[in-house]
Amino acid sequence: MKTYNNLYDKICSLGNLTLAWRKARKGKTTREDVIEFEKDLVKNLLMLHYELKKKSYQPEPLITFVHRDPKTRVISKSDFRDRVVHHSLIKIIGPIFEKGFIFDSCANQKGKGTLFAIKRFDKFSRKVTNNFTNCGFCLKADIRHYFQNIRHDKLIEIIRRKIKDEKVIWLIAQILRNTEKEGIGMPLGNLTSQFFANLYLNDLDYFVKYVLREKYYIRYVDDFVILNRRRADLTAGGGGD
Repeated sequence: MKTYNNLYDKICSLGNLTLAWRKARKGKTTREDVIEFEKDLVKNLLMLHYELKKKSYQPEPLITFVHRDPKTRVISKSDFRDRVVHHSLIKIIGPIFEKGFIFDSCANQKGKGTLFAIKRFDKFSRKVTNNFTNCGFCLKADIRHYFQNIRHDKLIEIIRRKIKDEKVIWLIAQILRNTEKEGIGMPLGNLTSQFFANLYLNDLDYFVKYVLREKYYIRYVDDFVILNRRRADLTAGGGGD
């Protein structure tokens, strides 16, 4: 397995932070924290650069609100300056891990999303039913309270398989600590949370695809489906068709 070192300077470079700021502000230019950050943009980017270089960076407290669409969810988001840091981190480490994701891991990746997942489901449905001329079966599941129960130590262990730069690990730990409970859980609203949530279940993807040999498996964050021609294979734990 290829491993990576000397990534931290790339993450906290002014060039990368500037690109991260542009991504973080997209569609959010009227938000109060964005406007405030951009009142003294150069100074604020330089300050982030300095804090990251000196490892004195500390995230601001999370902003929490209730979102109903249609489920009621408690969403916690980071302050804009912290979202810039999140984008700077994921821009560098994201491609390292994403190349190891299965094709049918559908969330939070360029060129994928809900429409991609729907199209894959339609394709798999046609395969298992021979273009809807036969009966097929679908197992649909989700992981209860997934984001609230992600263990930080386990996530760091997964990240360490590829990332050997201890400064990067330090930064990730700083971001993860900005939660309500020590050592567990991630806020729903952050880019880093979405990425780490995807990465955390990558082992599950490989288990389903290559140990259980389920060809028609799709995952979107903590929701997943398995389609099969035979009901017994879905209830027995793997079968391949």
